[in-house]
Amino acid sequence: MIGTFGPETVKVPRARLVGEDGRTGEWRSKSLRRYQRLTKKAEALIASVYLSGTNTRRVKRALFGLFDGAVSKDIVSRAWRKVKTDWEAWCARDLADDDVVRLILDGTVVKTRIDRKATSISVLAAIGVRRDGQKVLLSIRNMGGESKAAWRMFLGDLDARGLKAPDFVIVDGAPGLEAALVELWPDAPIQRCTVHKHRNLLAHAPKSLHDELTEDYRDMIYAETKARVEKHRKAFLRKWRLKCKAVADSLEEAGDLLFAFTRFDPSQWKSARTTNAIERLNEEFRRRIKTQTVLPDAETAPMLFWALLASGQIVMRKVDGWETLDQPLAAETIDLAA
Repeated sequence: MIGTFGPETVKVPRARLVGEDGRTGEWRSKSLRRYQRLTKKAEALIASVYLSGTNTRRVKRALFGLFDGAVSKDIVSRAWRKVKTDWEAWCARDLADDDVVRLILDGTVVKTRIDRKATSISVLAAIGVRRDGQKVLLSIRNMGGESKAAWRMFLGDLDARGLKAPDFVIVDGAPGLEAALVELWPDAPIQRCTVHKHRNLLAHAPKSLHDELTEDYRDMIYAETKARVEKHRKAFLRKWRLKCKAVADSLEEAGDLLFAFTRFDPSQWKSARTTNAIERLNEEFRRRIKTQTVLPDAETAPMLFWALLASGQIVMRKVDGWETLDQPLAAETIDLAA
């Protein structure tokens, strides 16, 4: 068995087991597949080097020291074929049995090589939150952009694979995404990411007012109770209508969508008001590819992202407040009359 620790000999017992029906069958290890010669981390490491645009011979030379010379060109080719097959199966898997109650949607931009030119493309991602609070990557695809058509195709794929309409959806505020969501799942409650909105508000204000704006915004968004959120929101609008009307107009444009998180138990507010779950994954992904200013092709980014998760190099934990996920949403958000 070849792993990131080098080659090791593993002894696997052979036995036959008697089933409840009296028939005998060969025992097989669940942790070690038949004919498996690489650990998942070793497969992911080989795949990540291969995905960076390196050919099989260069991968062999690059990993010679780590694997104590045990990685041949054929092993690299087999590992890459295995990873690619697993990726294709993962992209087509059935989602009907995934008990997803919350959906987090966002896009990120990466540079890739298209027609020998460095080109920025959008990679769209969907993270689901299961009823037990565990986050899981549902889909990640290169769609070229974040238009309504791109998001509609992305969401349509999830729907076609059996994903049920979620109880709650968190988005980054892109108009194309919201339009596509309303078209597919018109009854799904939507939450605009409060972090994205904060950046948007700052873009509408002079730099000299940024600190003051940030303090007022945080007082509103991070208030401890629903009533205090409402109180701070009204005060925010009154103040900024006079100080910088563009800021107040931008906040009002978001309307109910910015405060949908208040329909949950307060223990869930932290995880329900932002798309930070995807943002953190994006940051980790960029950290790992920062030495590659340009990826070799458009399909590399989603495959590499998935490989890092599938191999356990990036781990997603449960959302904050998962113990109260079974509680129904409140019927109304805060009173928006200011």
